[in-house]
Amino acid sequence: MARDEVPTSGRELKFRTLMAELRRGILDGTWPPGSKLPTERALAAETGLSVTTVRRAYEDLVALGLVERRQGAGTFAAQRPDEDVGRRLVVGVLVPDTAFYYPRVLQGIEKELAAAGARLVLACSGYDPAEEDAAVARLLSSGVHGLLLVPTLHTAADPARRAEELLALPVPVVLVERRLAAHGPGDPTEHVCTDHEGGAYDAVRHLRGLGHERLALLARSDAPTTAPLESGFARAVADLGLRRPVCVRERMDDWDPARADAAVAAVRAAGATAALCFGDREAALVLAAARRAGLDVPRDLALISYDNEFADVAETPLTAVSPPKYQVGRLAAQILLRRLADGEASPLHQVRLRPRLVVRASCGAQKSPSPAH
Repeated sequence: MARDEVPTSGRELKFRTLMAELRRGILDGTWPPGSKLPTERALAAETGLSVTTVRRAYEDLVALGLVERRQGAGTFAAQRPDEDVGRRLVVGVLVPDTAFYYPRVLQGIEKELAAAGARLVLACSGYDPAEEDAAVARLLSSGVHGLLLVPTLHTAADPARRAEELLALPVPVVLVERRLAAHGPGDPTEHVCTDHEGGAYDAVRHLRGLGHERLALLARSDAPTTAPLESGFARAVADLGLRRPVCVRERMDDWDPARADAAVAAVRAAGATAALCFGDREAALVLAAARRAGLDVPRDLALISYDNEFADVAETPLTAVSPPKYQVGRLAAQILLRRLADGEASPLHQVRLRPRLVVRASCGAQKSPSPAH
């Protein structure tokens, strides 16, 4: 890898993509229960990945109960119990992406549904509203009893109307990582979300505790997480009496080494000594740009990343706000199962889970601060 490239693990990204494709193929019936999956060598040759990477993916699928190994025979999609099939609950799950952020959410959902003997049917929208509608229709036609949905509310012309449409579906709906935040107590949705405001607030408080008085926020402008992250950041800056921050916003596709160089120049010109970057890719770009500018991280510029997907493999391991993705998935599945069991007797759940701060080398701290109570 060239020194100015983003210092992320390409091997890890390829592994996650492979896992997402295999999981989707098993859950959507491409490989029905009992069918044989390609050999490790065959799949490695087909995908261009190493046999070691394929083997790791298969081992993780075994741990999830989605495939089983048969000595001398190969790898097979796991058989599902035949008993009470007609009475088993079927849950439809719609996510916008199966390679980034949502794999851990899906693992939590899968774990909870499997424990309850329920079956999962997976669909992916690709952040396309038209495909989202088509996918929901397909899930309903497949006979699902309830839905766990990650809709594109942040790009909808009227988010409240879109939420009403989803709540009017003929089966119970629990939103995952989506809510009508602007509506406050007027939000009628049942949802489980990460408290992104709280995560950003804790990052700022941590940097202030390390002595930084002027901070920067370097963020994507086109992500659903951006608005709550900016809100939490601004609230923390105000509450802690910090100097006016530097804010750089750019579309994800426009974040590149040149844009990162410009962002670092803006941070230096404003006298900021620390930055919160959303997300890991952007933080890695900023880390490389700081190096090109002759800055030492964390001595000259402390960095915290928001996401923690691959922050630990950066050249300087990145302190990161880590959303509780697995727990979000598990809790969303639990709430939907309770709704299906109790109907209207179940209270409306509107849950936010606060991320944790994982301290590494990029902020210069030795340990995490004690959590607030």
